[in-house]
Amino acid sequence: MEKVHNEQDFRAAVEKSEVTVAVFKATWCKDCHYIEPFMPDLEKAYAGRISFIELDRDEVPDLCEELNILGIPSFIAFSGGQELIRFVSKLRKTREEIEQFLDRAIEVGNALAK
Repeated sequence: MEKVHNEQDFRAAVEKSEVTVAVFKATWCKDCHYIEPFMPDLEKAYAGRISFIELDRDEVPDLCEELNILGIPSFIAFSGGQELIRFVSKLRKTREEIEQFLDRAIEVGNALAK
């Protein structure tokens, strides 16, 4: 997963026409560490359909405020600079829930591309 450390690189990544999922995490977040073991598998499974970027919310606090990122990990799908869908909850996210979100992100991205 490509790590993005500033707002400029984030904006460049989400401007692409393909679906890009931004994953907001933090080093101190236990739920963020919980998803780490299976995220590489998800990246492979969705290769060619979704690009993933990872941001540490503590490195980009202004961007997180602008995007209203309150809980982490948070997932937001973008295409062409436009937010498509987000997955934010205060509960620990399971692999299945993340896969459902990614499938939905592809659906929304395809629907808007038509």
